[in-house]
Amino acid sequence: MSNDKLRRKILYEAARMVISRQETQISHARILAARKICKGWVKTWDLPSEQEICDELQRIEGFRQPPAVDRFELFHALMQPLARVSQRKQDHPEGDVLYHSLQVFDLARDELSYDEEFQLAALLHDVGKGVDPVNPIVAGLHLLGDSITSRTSWLIEHLPEAHRICEGTIGVRARRRLHDSEDFAELVLLAECDRAGRVAGVQVPELEEALAAIKYLSDQNG
Repeated sequence: MSNDKLRRKILYEAARMVISRQETQISHARILAARKICKGWVKTWDLPSEQEICDELQRIEGFRQPPAVDRFELFHALMQPLARVSQRKQDHPEGDVLYHSLQVFDLARDELSYDEEFQLAALLHDVGKGVDPVNPIVAGLHLLGDSITSRTSWLIEHLPEAHRICEGTIGVRARRRLHDSEDFAELVLLAECDRAGRVAGVQVPELEEALAAIKYLSDQNG
């Protein structure tokens, strides 16, 4: 079997494992698929990348909602399962991903009550953890696709770097690159909300209430 054919077979099998929920992490599915197809050791360069698997998942019918679906219905469908996704207690004493996301949204709404894109970034920043907890940002942005604006996508994409800014561990060049963006202040604020939204027992809005509030802003903004 040629290297290209082998790579494609592993790619298809890894995507099938994720869709069938046989494996929830893309990184694990890639390895398991390689072992199944090759019946043994396989060279690293013969493996499809995690990015390629994400792209394949988008193309498979039924994995993502049809483009015609209302984007708020899509958000609800992607967010609801996060109530069953647990997190490390050392980092997230508050509990599951949905509860954390709703805390972050509530804090973001208090900070910038008029900013629909910022609030969406706060609510959806961890949506990828329902598919791939190892690389949730990449997985999440692929799931959301063009249902969010480029600004919301940018805020989510660079959130890990914003945490390093808050911690003082980011490099000078990386910080300067982000600082040049007009949304730098909002990015840092999002990281602060993300860190603050980790309190056990705090009251949060229901998912439906959060989405309704953002939809109201969207309707108001035309």
